[in-house]
Amino acid sequence: MVLKGSVTLPGDKSLSHRAIMLASLSSDKSVIENLSSGQDVISTRDCLAKCGMDWSQDGEQINIKGRHFISPATPLDCGNSGTTVRLLSGLIAGERINATFTGDQSLSSRPMDRVVSPLQKMNAKISSTDGKLPVIIQASDLHSIEYTMPVASAQVKSAIMLAGIHAVGETIIHETVPTRDHTEILLSALGYPITTNGQRIAIKGSDTRHPGFHFHVPADPSSAAFFATGAAIIHDSEVIFKNMLINPTRFGFFRSLGMLGAQVDILDHWTELHESVADIRIKSGQLHAVHIAKEDVPALIDELPLIAILATQAEGTTTVEGAGELRVKESDRLHAICINLERMGAQVTEHTDGFSISGPTSLTGIHVQTFHDHRIAMAFTIAGLIADGETTLDDSDCIAISFPEFHNVLNYLTLN
Repeated sequence: MVLKGSVTLPGDKSLSHRAIMLASLSSDKSVIENLSSGQDVISTRDCLAKCGMDWSQDGEQINIKGRHFISPATPLDCGNSGTTVRLLSGLIAGERINATFTGDQSLSSRPMDRVVSPLQKMNAKISSTDGKLPVIIQASDLHSIEYTMPVASAQVKSAIMLAGIHAVGETIIHETVPTRDHTEILLSALGYPITTNGQRIAIKGSDTRHPGFHFHVPADPSSAAFFATGAAIIHDSEVIFKNMLINPTRFGFFRSLGMLGAQVDILDHWTELHESVADIRIKSGQLHAVHIAKEDVPALIDELPLIAILATQAEGTTTVEGAGELRVKESDRLHAICINLERMGAQVTEHTDGFSISGPTSLTGIHVQTFHDHRIAMAFTIAGLIADGETTLDDSDCIAISFPEFHNVLNYLTLN
C-alpha cells in the first residue's frame, strides 16, 4: 500500500471558528467558503445563532448577517468544543448579554478558570462551576487590562482579545510562549485597532462594527498532518495538499516532519485575509529521531500523537517535553498515545509532560482505546496502515467531531 494523490481538504477548524465569530460582529453580510464541516464548528455556528446571528447555506458557502446580540433563551451547548466555549466567553462578555455555556461530558471536565479569571479582571460578570462548566455570563461593561499569560493558550489569548474589542481603553496581552495567531491576523485584516510587537498584543476598544468580508478558508494543516504522516512512513508515497494554511504558528508539524527526514516541498504560495496559504508536497523518506522541546510544542500541540507514530519508525530515540497541556485535551492524550503504542509493540516511555520513543519498531494491529478522542482515533488509524494485522477503534464516530471526511480522503489516497 502507498498513499498517492492530490487533495483539497476542508477548511481549517481554528480559522472557521474565528471567521464565523467575526462575521457575527459585522455590520453587513459576510460570505465564508470552505468552512470546516466538523461538529465543533457547527457548535460555534449554532451558539451564535441562538444569540441572534442570521445565517444561510448556499452550496459550499455560508452567508452570515451580523446584528446586535440578544441573550439566548436556552443554554449555549458547545458540545465537545473547547474553542467554542473559551472564545465565545470573551466575545459574548463584550456584547452585554446574559448567557450560560454547557457542553458534553468531556468538555465539562476541562478547565475553564484559565479564561474566566482574566475576563473577571476586565469586569465581566462571569463564573464557572468549580472551575468547570457550566460557565455563566451576565451583562457587563468591560474595561481594559494588561495581562501576562500564565499558560500558553491561543484560546485564552483570543478570548481576551475578543472581549477587548468592546472594552473601554486598550487591552494589552503579553505571551511568554508564542501561540497560534489567527485571531490577531483576522482582526488586523478586518481593520480593528490591533498592534503586535513580538509577544506583546494590544487592542483598543471600540463600538464600531467592521464591514462584511469574503473569506475562502484555507485547508486545515492539522487534518493534512494525518495523511502527511502516512506518506512519510509508507515507502514510495507522495501526497500534494492544495490550498493549505501555512501560518508559521501552525506549520510546526511540517517543520518537524522535514527534520525527521520526510521530503516537504512548498509548491506555490499566496495569502487569504493576511493568512499564508500554499500547495504542499510530502514524500516518504528515511526517518531519524528528533527532540521536541517545550518551546516547540505550541506550534504542533494537536499533532503530537502523529509525532509519536512517526517516532516508532525513526532511527534513534525521539523525545517530547513540555507537553503537559495534552493531559487536559479531549482526553489525557499523553496517556492515550503511550498506552496504545505500548500495546502495538512500540518502545515508549510516558513522562509527566511528554514521552520518549525508540525506533524503528514493527507495530502490531490492536483494538485501539480512543478515549472518545477524535485525534487519537485518526492518529492510530494511520498507525494501523503499517501494523501487522488488523487495527480497529473502540469509537470511530468521534472522528466526525473535527473531520467527517477523514475516511473518504484516506480511501482516495490509498486507492490511487
